[in-house]
Amino acid sequence: MPDLNYHHLRYFRAVAHEGNLTRAAGRLNLAPSALSAQIRALEDRLGHALFERRGRQLVLTEAGRIALAHADVISAAAEDLLATLRDTGRAQTILRVGSLATLSRNFQLTFLRPALGRPDVEVVLRSGGMAELLRALETLDLDVVLTSEPPATGSAGGFVVHRLAEEPVSLIGRPALLAGRATLAERLAAAPLILPTPESGLRAGFEALRERLGIRLQIAAEVDDMAMMRLLAREGVGLAVLPPIVVRDELASGELLEAERLPGLVQPFHAVTVPRRFPNPLLRELLGAAGVGAATQPRRGPLPSG
Repeated sequence: MPDLNYHHLRYFRAVAHEGNLTRAAGRLNLAPSALSAQIRALEDRLGHALFERRGRQLVLTEAGRIALAHADVISAAAEDLLATLRDTGRAQTILRVGSLATLSRNFQLTFLRPALGRPDVEVVLRSGGMAELLRALETLDLDVVLTSEPPATGSAGGFVVHRLAEEPVSLIGRPALLAGRATLAERLAAAPLILPTPESGLRAGFEALRERLGIRLQIAAEVDDMAMMRLLAREGVGLAVLPPIVVRDELASGELLEAERLPGLVQPFHAVTVPRRFPNPLLRELLGAAGVGAATQPRRGPLPSG
């Protein structure tokens, strides 16, 4: 049997994403009849109808959805090949970084600093939920995902988790909220608190500390975004449970104070990659600058839902 034709897949992707043969033909600069023939040729090769017509729209069949998932991966791999090997093997100069939308901006800046401001480097930053970022990583649309929560174990797709740093966690707030002498238990019991949401690993560690201290809390806010926790602390809403790196500038200026470190609590930061034959050389440089050597951990697990 003949091999799959890459052009057939490209034409199929255009129609699938447009949902309309005429619009896709215009985008490809082809006659609609010629494009239709290319789609029929692909369907004959695969042995399945890829579309069904609903009014003026072309809707993917089940076989079409499967084909599109594979065609998108093939297209991304082809683009990655061109980007990596263009100009006779010149090193790739684009670094595509995804970061969890709730991740500390100061931590991201620290990790990326060796690549910033270089005339031979372009950094593309994309933030979002964990599931969408990991999908982009699997299709090679991203080189790395920065996160405070590693992927779950047990997935069909393999991820390599690099532990970049482990930051202490402190009780942080405006000077007025930290006036006077008090023990940690007294501060936690008396002050309104800005806490991570219950789903986070950091919150689980904090709850264990609360149980050990035997105190009840006054919760002012539960937030899944470190940047928002930082703003609420600056507004004096309460004392925040945060890694000091998140509010580094405010601590330096005296706008916020660090009351004390919370015993047993740390916030890990990770870089997640996928095994690649041609990894981005810029990424290797950044991981090396962060002190990452052979201590990587392959992860297999279902994509998280958000």
